[in-house]
Amino acid sequence: SSNDFLFESIHEVVETLVIAILLVILVVYFFLQDFKSTLIPSISIIVSLVGTFACLTAAGFSINILTLFALVLAIGTVVDDAIVVVEAVQAKFDVGYTSPYKATKDALSDVTMAVISCTFVFMAVFIPVTFMGGTSGIFYTQFGVTMATSVGLSCISALTLCPALCAMLMRPSDGQKSAKS
Repeated sequence: SSNDFLFESIHEVVETLVIAILLVILVVYFFLQDFKSTLIPSISIIVSLVGTFACLTAAGFSINILTLFALVLAIGTVVDDAIVVVEAVQAKFDVGYTSPYKATKDALSDVTMAVISCTFVFMAVFIPVTFMGGTSGIFYTQFGVTMATSVGLSCISALTLCPALCAMLMRPSDGQKSAKS
């Protein structure tokens, strides 16, 4: 039956989605070398994906192979914005900031426009796909909306949730040079 093939395909895509999330978290941990710094982008991934599913439901789209495939592709880009914020805060600690709030505030003022502009550029690639006509256009509409929504929510998360988490969870390492409050 065709349902067996469809359910097996969806199962494989969901499995790939979970593997992609785990791989991204492992790579982020490998490069940041800190559990708390890894936790912030990981939470951002989950928030962006849950928000994307909510937006897809609100738009009346079904969760199918193409929307799940879009989410698999979006996993790598969704975490980028959060990593930029976390690394900017860590860079402020490296130059001597001791206050997590001040480091986060100054780091965010440095990277906000970069995060927003990268998000707009990425969305500009996928939003035109949503206007394709015909039968295949219906599927590409779902794909484009899924990608654009997940990236947009990633930007919102990176500019709101991630700074709050950075200010609460991140601390300067013990060997700081000079104190800037």
